[in-house]
Amino acid sequence: MDQNIILKSNPSQNKTNALGSICVYCGSSELADPAYLDLARRFGAAIAKRGLRLVYGGGRIGLMGAVARAAHEAGGAVLGIMPRFLARREVVWDEVEHRMVETMHERKIMMFDESDAFVALPGGIGTLEEVVEMLSWRRLDLHAKPIAFLSEDDFWEPMIHLLEHTVQARLTPPELVRDVVHAHGVDECLDAIAAQVAKV
Repeated sequence: MDQNIILKSNPSQNKTNALGSICVYCGSSELADPAYLDLARRFGAAIAKRGLRLVYGGGRIGLMGAVARAAHEAGGAVLGIMPRFLARREVVWDEVEHRMVETMHERKIMMFDESDAFVALPGGIGTLEEVVEMLSWRRLDLHAKPIAFLSEDDFWEPMIHLLEHTVQARLTPPELVRDVVHAHGVDECLDAIAAQVAKV
């Protein structure tokens, strides 16, 4: 990890107190539960209706495609960021603004720099890897941007339980987990994120 790249977006250097862009991490599987696809669509539309920009992985399949398509169709700004080697697998969606990068690390850095908050919708190992890295960077005081887990069926409950377990084992500071948003509704999630950004 190139710490110098990350630190350029440290909130102490770029403090705006306004929520403008939300990065969404989510699954790209076409086999996802229809309820998860519906949640992604509603979340994308809600982001657009609030005048926020969606930053996402750049694909047009699975929840990734659903959230981006809904935001775009609702008139919202969308930025997709896609590594070239994944363009065929995740199917880059070129109907919205998109940037092609060479590596996963470049993708994550750019998504970080372009976003004011991070939301994990249901997803697999890739989603887990991305959101855990944001938690790790926050633990290292590299940023103070809100991080949220959103599901309507307690999909993320095991993850929240694991985080709390690490606190109980005195391996994670309580304040890190305390500040994580665990939302069960679209508006609840967006309201909580906006409130945290306003406090930074």
